[in-house]
Amino acid sequence: MRYRKIVLVSLLVWIGQSATSQVLSDYLGNEQVLYAETKQVNQFFRRFNGEEDTRGNRYYPGNSKYRDIRERQRYLPILFDLQNPSLPDSLKKRFIRDLTRTSQPGFLDFYGEGWFAEVIANFTYQNRPHSATLFLKLQKEPVGFKWVFSQVYFEPFASMFVEQDSLDGIPPFIHPQSHELDFMTLRKVFQDSRKVELYASKEYHPDHLTLLLYELKKGNITFNSVKKVKFHFVQIKDWYFELSEINRRGPNRGWLISQLVRIPEAQKNILLKYIYHE
Repeated sequence: MRYRKIVLVSLLVWIGQSATSQVLSDYLGNEQVLYAETKQVNQFFRRFNGEEDTRGNRYYPGNSKYRDIRERQRYLPILFDLQNPSLPDSLKKRFIRDLTRTSQPGFLDFYGEGWFAEVIANFTYQNRPHSATLFLKLQKEPVGFKWVFSQVYFEPFASMFVEQDSLDGIPPFIHPQSHELDFMTLRKVFQDSRKVELYASKEYHPDHLTLLLYELKKGNITFNSVKKVKFHFVQIKDWYFELSEINRRGPNRGWLISQLVRIPEAQKNILLKYIYHE
């Protein structure tokens, strides 16, 4: 019975890979399927923009195929995770149609705003293993660009703070006439450090990046390894997509679009807050 299950699973995997290979063959031709893997993020940018052929040869301005609409329409479909059921063909086709409009095509800018990295990293904190989510962006410097930390989310830090929305009734407060008593009531405020953040302004948001850097400097937390990397893109008007590294057998692997959402520009800030755990 167990042998039959193993055979069945192997057969389903083979069918999935065969279907993917067929899709790639339809777009690229049998010979060029061998070059389908997008091995680097930089290569994804070039392929997305129509600046590289299926064999990895670069197109430069002045070349008739550089950012050619028909070439992009032919190539863009293989930049998706073709085995991902959350990416329907109708959504992908609409995305490609928006990208290849004659009047206003969509391109990615490697050095532009609107894309950033999300890195899941392993740390040791208080003698226990923990994962932290690090967000990095490119920052321009006098001699070029560099990756810098923009935000951090760390569950041990998040659990230290009480959210205003989670409270029932009226939260503790400093009386509006406290200034007349030289703020003597602060003694009571600082007696219970567990909820002291409730006295902060509405605009206050715990800065996990500062806390992480502080704990690193104090020697209370140590970095171990990188667990996972992915990228978020909001550069394309009215669209968001996620880029992930897919490791599996078959040609449809490497850096591929793993999530795709059509979203109005005015709502992207809401999406970003969700990604940042705000």
